[in-house]
Amino acid sequence: MKISKKVFWLTALFAGSMCGTIVAEIPQQIGIEDQDTLGIAAAADEMAMDAMPEIEEIGQHPSISSALLKERFSKLEKTIPLRYHESSHEFVEYFIYKKARFTQTMMERMPLYFPIFEKALQQHNLPQELKYLSMIESGLNPQVLSRARAGGLWQFMPATGREFGLIQDGYIDERFDPIKSTEAACKYLKQLYRIFGDWEMALASYNTGPGNVKRAMRRSGGTTFWTIYNALPRETRSYVPQYVAMNYMMNFGNDHGIFPENLEFVVPSDTIHINGHVDLMAFCQQSGIDFEVLNKLNPQIVKTSLPEHTRNFVLRVPSMRFTYLKNNRAAIMDSCTGRYAAAKTLLASLDDDQVLSTRQYTDAQGNTIKAVTKLSTQRATHTVRSGESLALISRKYGVDISDLKRWNGIRGTVIRRGQRLVYHKEVKEVVKVKLPSTGKTEESVENQAKIALVSNKEEATETTPEATTRLVRKQSTHIVRSGETLGAISEKYNVGLSELKKWNNLHKSLIRKGQRLVIYTEVMEQVALAKPSSESVAREHAGKSNVKYHTVQRGDTLWTISQRYGLQIEILKKTNNIQGSSIKPGQKLVISG
Repeated sequence: MKISKKVFWLTALFAGSMCGTIVAEIPQQIGIEDQDTLGIAAAADEMAMDAMPEIEEIGQHPSISSALLKERFSKLEKTIPLRYHESSHEFVEYFIYKKARFTQTMMERMPLYFPIFEKALQQHNLPQELKYLSMIESGLNPQVLSRARAGGLWQFMPATGREFGLIQDGYIDERFDPIKSTEAACKYLKQLYRIFGDWEMALASYNTGPGNVKRAMRRSGGTTFWTIYNALPRETRSYVPQYVAMNYMMNFGNDHGIFPENLEFVVPSDTIHINGHVDLMAFCQQSGIDFEVLNKLNPQIVKTSLPEHTRNFVLRVPSMRFTYLKNNRAAIMDSCTGRYAAAKTLLASLDDDQVLSTRQYTDAQGNTIKAVTKLSTQRATHTVRSGESLALISRKYGVDISDLKRWNGIRGTVIRRGQRLVYHKEVKEVVKVKLPSTGKTEESVENQAKIALVSNKEEATETTPEATTRLVRKQSTHIVRSGETLGAISEKYNVGLSELKKWNNLHKSLIRKGQRLVIYTEVMEQVALAKPSSESVAREHAGKSNVKYHTVQRGDTLWTISQRYGLQIEILKKTNNIQGSSIKPGQKLVISG
């Protein structure tokens, strides 16, 4: 047997690297031509490489006995036919001699994804051997994206993914979610089998679409994969033979000297539910989680943050950090969701070598703000263009080639046009920290807490001050000017964007020139106190103290409660004898008394 020198590289990518698509022109009765293993429609083949790379010939005679393959195919066959054909034979030898590293990588990734596949296939009463299909589709890379924008382990096109319930927006792409995309793939494969009643035809239609398969049936008059073979789009003809060959390699690869070296296993994880905006980089810094690990556990997140409209998003976190995260969740979430983080928590997290400069000032509301300029790492992507190399790309973004390869799981130096590469860049970030009011020391904060807890009897013996300073909430109006945005206005008045939208009943961020917006700000004011009469003092002693409570609701944190009532977090904690930052729904907190 002989494989032509012109072959497409296997475009089923593993770990972001290029492993050639097995596309060959084989001189036999049913020839195998250019193959795109990413499930791309026929038109996508026109977007492929300008020229096919050269590859050495395997030879005129097969290295593996056809009788041996026929015997083993027969043993492996369960529900889906594994027919022996010269094309399947050639792909077996191709995986052994030319793509041994790809085959080895597939063996190493089996423990990571096969349990997910096997569970879903069993729930849908589908053949277990369908689990090998994802190897041909994506090289078991959950974040791979083809030139035609097919993505994920099962290479769903955007429209097909949405049809099967996979959410796709600027922050989340569930085609990259191993569990949800596998569920969608099972539904799609079951649907295709109901249409054709034949697994080989169902596999072909998964690659090229049921419409193309039906047209091939009309043109050829055939009803099976091999009888419509020559009428199929050229990138579909090798799809089933590749599937057969991959099934064989995962079961008999060891007999050909291919063994896994570094098996990959699932990272033990727990889940938390996210509502609202979260800066994931800040979340990782505060919780001690490696961002790369978080990204691996949540490949469906395509940005470094979750938006304000996020509701009940299930975020997977490493089990080894879950206890710490659970015990410190309030402080951690405050630091990566609130407008101002707790000063101690945030400043303690900034390494000296991260901080570039600091600046302290007083804003319009009289708050003391410390602005810290630090270096922050952000995740970005680069789409490879024709003629680009890893060295050129690394120089462009000022990163090391070794880092670029590690971030994308590339073992060699080969990349292809259209491939998306992840890189990390350092940017300057200004973090604003709201400090305690000027002149208030730790001792004064503690004294305030003690005053809040003092008994009625003790209060009666103290001298009542003639005036006191209180935090007063005031309403003002802002008229929108040309070019202003909600973000800019919230920055101007140091209020949260979500609060600004809530005060003005805005469901979106769209505002117009001349629109009046209600703004609530908190200012410190001197308030005169009337000297109580002896009668009122006696009446106060006779009755119970006027203590106000707040019942903690789901989603409340110490930061949000303190902002609502105009209290400092330290006073709130000392008043209620809270040691850490953890509160729970239903808990009653003393607000004043």
